[in-house]
This record gives sequence, C-alpha cells and structure tokens, in this order.
Amino acid sequence: MLFALLCKDKPGHLNVRMETRPTHLEYLNKLNAEGKLAMAGPFLDAEGKPNGSLVLVHAETLEEATALGAADPYALAGLFESVEVKPFNWVFNKPEA
Repeated sequence: MLFALLCKDKPGHLNVRMETRPTHLEYLNKLNAEGKLAMAGPFLDAEGKPNGSLVLVHAETLEEATALGAADPYALAGLFESVEVKPFNWVFNKPEA
C-alpha cells in the first residue's frame, strides 16, 4: 500500500535542511533500494526555496509508514513542524512497476 508523508518544515530551518540533506538523501536511497520509496521531493516557497517534503512510501500499515517517516534524518534533526501520513491511491501517470 502507498502512503503519502506530507512534511512541513519549521520556519527559519532552511539551514537544518541543507546541513542534513546528504544523510537524508542516503536514507531515501536506502528506502529506494529496499523497494519502499515510490517518489520524493521538496515543496517550494514563493522564492523557490524548499520548505517541506512529499514522500510516497510503500508500507503494509500506517504505523510502518509513520515509522519510516520518523527515521528520516530530517525528522531526527528536528526539521519538521508537522508530518501528516495518509494512505494514497496513485491513479494517473503512475510509473509501471
């Protein structure tokens, strides 16, 4: 099952995002290698700077998806003001598996 992690950065924490980015990318690469990552990318503010993330993960349960989000280096560094985890149905333009 797919789950969307809607992550909102804390205001004024762009430096935390940039400092943590290399380990965050390593984590996403690990999830991808394990077949758990469907897609990921940042939300952007009016100036084009990242201010949140959208991450789609494959997980069996909401709890597993929540745990994957909690283990993200961005979350561990305290970057996120909030993380909302929702079941997701990818209907249009879904890449072939």
